[in-house]
Amino acid sequence: MKKLIYILCMLPFFTACEDVVEIDVPTDKPRLSVDALMRINTTEASTSYTAEVRVSASSNFFESIEPVELDLISLTNVETRETINLFSTYNGSGIYQGDTTIDFMTSGELILYMEYQGEQYAARTTYVPTVPIDKLVQGDATLFSGDETEIIVAFKDQPDRTDFYLFDFDFNEYLVTEDTFYPGRTFEFSYFYDDNVTDGMNIEVSIMGVDQSFYNYMNQLIVQSGGDQGPFQTPSATVRGNIVNVTGIEDLSELDDLASIVDQDNFALGYFAVCQTFTNTIAVE
Repeated sequence: MKKLIYILCMLPFFTACEDVVEIDVPTDKPRLSVDALMRINTTEASTSYTAEVRVSASSNFFESIEPVELDLISLTNVETRETINLFSTYNGSGIYQGDTTIDFMTSGELILYMEYQGEQYAARTTYVPTVPIDKLVQGDATLFSGDETEIIVAFKDQPDRTDFYLFDFDFNEYLVTEDTFYPGRTFEFSYFYDDNVTDGMNIEVSIMGVDQSFYNYMNQLIVQSGGDQGPFQTPSATVRGNIVNVTGIEDLSELDDLASIVDQDNFALGYFAVCQTFTNTIAVE
C-alpha cells in the first residue's frame, strides 16, 4: 500500500514535466495501389463481361489510401491485338470499367496498361481455370472460444495438372491452397468465422483459379495481415505484385523480360489476375 501511495504522489511531478515531441514519420511519393482481380463466371448465360479496376495511392505513413484519377488505363489481348479502354465510372472514385466479352478475357495473354503522372505501368497475365465447389455446409465444431461458426467446404481437384486455389470467404477473409497433397482427389476442409457471423446471415464463398505467382503473393499478404484485411489494402510491409513501371518501354509484348531494365523503385502495389470463379451461398443457422 505504501508503494501505491508513493506512485500516486509522484504522478503530478511527471505530468508537469511533459514535453511535446515531434516525430518525423516516413514520407514517400504517391505509390499506386491497384486492385485488378477479375473474376470470370463462365456459368452465366451472357457472353459479355465488364472489366473493373480500382486504383488508389498513398504518400505518407499515416495517410489514408485515396482514389486517384489515371491519365489512361486499357486492357489488351495479345493474341487478337484488340484493346479496350477503361473509363472512370464516378468522378474521383478510382474505379475504372470497360465492357468486353468473356472470350476476350479468357483467350490468350492480357496486358493491363496505365498512365499516371508521366509514368507508365503494366502487368501481364492469363486466365486461370478452376473447379466448382461440390459441398458447402455448416458444421457444429468450434475452436478456442466456442463461439465460432464452422463452414465445411469440399471440391474435387482436376487431375493431370498442377492447380492453385484462392478462396474468398466474404468479409475480406481469404485462404489459399494448392493440390500438392490431393492431386485429382476430393479435398474437404473446415473454415471458422468469429463473431462477424450471426444466425440468418447469408455468406458467399468463392473458389478462384490462380497461378503460382498470384498464389505466393496472396499467401504473403494473408500471413502478413493475419487474415484481418483484404488482399489489396496496404499491408504492414511492401509486398511486390506483378505491376511494374514500364516508362519508356515501347514494346510491351516483351514484358516478361523487363526485370532488369524497369524502374525497380517506382513500382505499383497490387496485382492483375484473371480467374475463373465459382460462388456458392450458405445461410447461417
